Amino acid sequence: MWTSLLQTLGLAWWVEIKTEQPQCTYYFGPFATSNEAESARPGYVEDLEKENAQNIRVAIRRGKPDQLTIFEESKGSEEGSDRTPAFTL
Repeated sequence: MWTSLLQTLGLAWWVEIKTEQPQCTYYFGPFATSNEAESARPGYVEDLEKENAQNIRVAIRRGKPDQLTIFEESKGSEEGSDRTPAFTL
């Protein structure tokens, strides 16, 4: 219940994982504390490694993602064109 309240207020913690192949951003959560998110991080990374994801970068963030999985546009597209952030406060 506490985590739901934090999520509603945009104060919950999330594990943000970006991969280069596939070119995606994933959000896992919500968590009540950054320590909970950090404790869960290895499992999410392991799952992506099993799916052969490449160049995995992880951040623990506080906020409220609009989308849980974002497939990035191909590298041939214009940088920054019509992109809206998936993570808001």
